[in-house]
Amino acid sequence: MSEPRWLDATQQRDWRAYVDGSVRLTEVMDRDLKTKHGLSVSEYEILVRLSEAPDRRLRMAELAENASQSRSRLSHTCSRLESKGLVKRDSCPNDKRGVFAHLTDEGYAALERAARDHVETVRTYFIDIIDPEDLEAVGRVFALVLERLGPTA
Repeated sequence: MSEPRWLDATQQRDWRAYVDGSVRLTEVMDRDLKTKHGLSVSEYEILVRLSEAPDRRLRMAELAENASQSRSRLSHTCSRLESKGLVKRDSCPNDKRGVFAHLTDEGYAALERAARDHVETVRTYFIDIIDPEDLEAVGRVFALVLERLGPTA
């Protein structure tokens, strides 16, 4: 067995900053959304992706990929959103196995309310503290990471 390619001190520092920062940022966003709007970050992201889709609906498989969630996790998340009246699932007319998730009017209204607070959290703890050039670099880096990772399973 070959020796692992260990990280040097700088790489280790930067990796830990990423891990710690992303975990804590997600925790802050999740806590704020739950406290103020009764939504988790993953629920919020589902509402966002559906709001951006034509007719505010997507097939579940496409939604899972867009929201970077497994199909199983997405199914549970959509069940919670459905019980709140924010999302409705319908069978696909041309494919009996296919299912659409549709953002309800109540879901769209909930998203509009939550988005105001959420964007402020994102700005406060991420966007506003990063130089525009560094922000572009973050975007390029994570585009590469997503490309390397491939589709969500």
